[in-house]
Amino acid sequence: MSHTLSETLTVDLGSRSYPIVIGSRLLPQLGAYLQPLLPGRQVAIVSNTTVAPLYLEQVEEALQQQGFATLAILLPDGEAYKTWPHLQTLFDALIQNHFERSATLLALGGGVVGDMTGFAAATFLRGVNFVQIPTTLLAQVDASVGGKTGINHALGKNLIGAFYQPRQVLIDVQTLTTLPVRERLAGLAEVIKYGIIWDETFFQRLERDLDGLLLLQQELLIETIRTCCTIKAAVVAADERESEGGHRALLNLGHTFGHAIETLSGYGQLLHGEAVAMGMVMAADLSHRLGLCGAEAVARIRQLLARCGLPLQAPAFPVDAYLEAMGRDKKVLDGALRLVLVQAIGQAVIRRDIPLESVRQTIQQHLQATGKPV
Repeated sequence: MSHTLSETLTVDLGSRSYPIVIGSRLLPQLGAYLQPLLPGRQVAIVSNTTVAPLYLEQVEEALQQQGFATLAILLPDGEAYKTWPHLQTLFDALIQNHFERSATLLALGGGVVGDMTGFAAATFLRGVNFVQIPTTLLAQVDASVGGKTGINHALGKNLIGAFYQPRQVLIDVQTLTTLPVRERLAGLAEVIKYGIIWDETFFQRLERDLDGLLLLQQELLIETIRTCCTIKAAVVAADERESEGGHRALLNLGHTFGHAIETLSGYGQLLHGEAVAMGMVMAADLSHRLGLCGAEAVARIRQLLARCGLPLQAPAFPVDAYLEAMGRDKKVLDGALRLVLVQAIGQAVIRRDIPLESVRQTIQQHLQATGKPV
């Protein structure tokens, strides 16, 4: 596929607006894309030990051809390393190599690399340029767009961070050909989320086209990623910082349950998309329990996630442990849980008035389904 089939969207944030470029075989043209956007010549390429052997040399060459001076900083691969000590290694390298305010931090990798690089960019010298080159499906459709950055804390996921928008997001679907199958499937959980919360027609297309996506048909991939990014760009433009009553919290469908699962399991035991898949099933079941949606909607959500080979049953931790972890979630407001619930396929709602007993019963139901004691 020629690069001429690439598409460009814009996240409309006034003077901080930025393009999302989606296509195939875009990495060799990276320098040309960034040349007009970046004032300084220093670019730190932050990647991890899995992605760097595959794409670092190509990215360095593309930047150097346009006159950029590059520095590679490699992190260990995995959610378990999204921590303050590993963030410090980024700062150490930048300071030791005399990086200035006009410099750029470029994230080459998945959501962990993007979150850490973005947080470093937001805080180093009180803010330097930031570019996202997401190489996983989950990062391409979700984590790389919208400016959420951060690290994990032992007591909760993504509790320390900043909203900080990139100058550009460049998505090369060719990178998905080297992505492990488990990672690709985990990314599909976030793809399916957009259909559930926003667009029933998109959900129907996923039901129809899932086999082609699993086979990485490129035009189908580009179209699917474009749809997800278009939805997220619109949501972020309307509600950049997830204000109370804003739409952005809808993007967290399944995430309050999912983040609790990740925290209790130990970061890195489950992929983020796997935890979100479990969390979306729990959120759909809770929605049905509260009379917000019918059983058919729950069944369609479960069936599509199951076709992706994603886990649907939550790990067997005590119910009170789940509730405590959920109570530390960023979306708690005035001590009350805010959960995204399903009204119908394509329509979600944010609720604060959920009886705690209903949440408890939903968790209990899922843990009992594992056949393990609660």
